[in-house]
Amino acid sequence: MAKIQKSFFDRPVLDIAPELIGATLLVDGVGGEIVEVEAYDESDPASHSFRGPTPRNAAMFGPAGHAYVYKIYGIHYCLNFVCRPGSAVLIRALRPTEGLAQMHERRGGVSEKQLCSGPGKLAQALGLDLGQNGLALDAPPFSITARRQAGEVATGTRIGITKGAETPWRFVLKGSAFLSQPLR
Repeated sequence: MAKIQKSFFDRPVLDIAPELIGATLLVDGVGGEIVEVEAYDESDPASHSFRGPTPRNAAMFGPAGHAYVYKIYGIHYCLNFVCRPGSAVLIRALRPTEGLAQMHERRGGVSEKQLCSGPGKLAQALGLDLGQNGLALDAPPFSITARRQAGEVATGTRIGITKGAETPWRFVLKGSAFLSQPLR
């Protein structure tokens, strides 16, 4: 499978987000198939970049093809792939395939469907924290490979936001049992 390079991300976020469905994300060899993402850009009131650069969101305004990792609710980390400045794709869910024992250990022995079925769960299962914020996505600890074949991608509204909630920028692998929530 072809490794995704940083240049892949130097495009509009709405072109990139659906193309990530079915790609494989590994962090130090642990991960799986991306089955759910959400897109955000600087024109979007739900985006961290909407009000401009801050110390917290600085990675979103850096070069394409880097990680933007942030902490939410003071306890969970979330992983985003930076696209063009001010835009990123939130990785919401994976179908776990590699490093299952490590994921189960990090997540307290939950079922396989619950290992990576939400952005905070995913980050915990992959061992992510602020130490990966700003790192290149085409170099260790990250490895992202292009999807082998395109499954059917469905779209819907994003989850857990109040501003821009009606925007259909959530992309999922249709029929996946590993989503954070079913499409509405």
